[in-house]
Amino acid sequence: MPESIPQDSVGLVQPQTLHVDQPLELECGRVLPAYDLVYETYGTLNADQSNAILICHALSGHHHAAGYHGEDDKRPGWWDSCIGPGKPIDTNRFFVVCPNNLGGCHGSSGPLSRNPDTGELWGPDFPMMTVKDWVKSQTRLADALGIDQWAAVVGGSLGGMQAMQWAIDFPARLRHSVVIAGAPKLSAQNIAFNEVARQSILTDPQFHGGRYYLHDTYPRQGLILARMVGHITYLSDDAMRMKFGRDLRSGRFHFGFDVEFQVESYLRHQGETFSRNFDANTYLLMTKALDYFDPARDYDHSLEKAMEQTRCKFLVMSFNSDWRFAPERSREIVNALVQAGRDVSYAEIDTPKGHDAFLLPIPEYTKLLGAYLGRVADEVRADV
Repeated sequence: MPESIPQDSVGLVQPQTLHVDQPLELECGRVLPAYDLVYETYGTLNADQSNAILICHALSGHHHAAGYHGEDDKRPGWWDSCIGPGKPIDTNRFFVVCPNNLGGCHGSSGPLSRNPDTGELWGPDFPMMTVKDWVKSQTRLADALGIDQWAAVVGGSLGGMQAMQWAIDFPARLRHSVVIAGAPKLSAQNIAFNEVARQSILTDPQFHGGRYYLHDTYPRQGLILARMVGHITYLSDDAMRMKFGRDLRSGRFHFGFDVEFQVESYLRHQGETFSRNFDANTYLLMTKALDYFDPARDYDHSLEKAMEQTRCKFLVMSFNSDWRFAPERSREIVNALVQAGRDVSYAEIDTPKGHDAFLLPIPEYTKLLGAYLGRVADEVRADV
């Protein structure tokens, strides 16, 4: 852990586990008889349980969004720049909850947990998940915590899709939905990127039909390639040019296929690190959940009709250099909300950081997010 914990950190945090015995009926037609959800909380729930914020994570995220896990922790949670005392998601004012989604590989029930019917690891037999399934499971967590209504549900990328689905499926259970770098559904190009990533895993000789656990191995090369493909799409051309340019590691060409450019070294490092920390079956599940997301499908393929189900207020944010979930996709959400007569605020942030910008402490972004949530906190306090 750092020599001293920053004053604006939530400090040392401990993951918790909720075991749910109530069966969960899934969109795929299967039933999960029981499951665990691992989650973390930051801040204090007020007397009338009105100041709770749900954080929904993105594709490779998890429950550890802020603070540190122990003395040896060198890096804080994945959204520590935004969650903590005095930060945009102010833990002096909010009780913040972040779960690890079902199907994940960080403690919640998923391919790495045991199938109660067989006693063996679920592996590739774990049911296919959708955003609607995750939202439904998160309502059980809210119930267990005594939270009837979230002050806000907040998420970026795949997390923003969950924030949207919450507003549609459980309109009375949130006051605000904050959708950052999101989309109403994936484009064909995005589905194509996900399929390339999946194929790199599925065709790895060490995949073994998803039962690599039984062979004491894992599809390392497939995961590395999947992460490299994904990471390219999370960065903008400008961000890569500023970070790497065409810099050579040794200053000269070697006329071979080993790493020569700095960007090659960076991508290989990112892929290798990811392959050691993320389960391949989980990656397959999460990317498919992204592909399946389309809330308009249940409402005659009309996003406006889908948004007519909502009651909460919305903040939608995008980044002008994000080509994975471009600002036009966020404006589709905004236009549907306007047509449905809903209260929506929209901001497009000017930054060269690409899709990953939603994770970064960009001043204009964090200032706008903090201002909006500051009004939410005032609103909650006024109602007490």
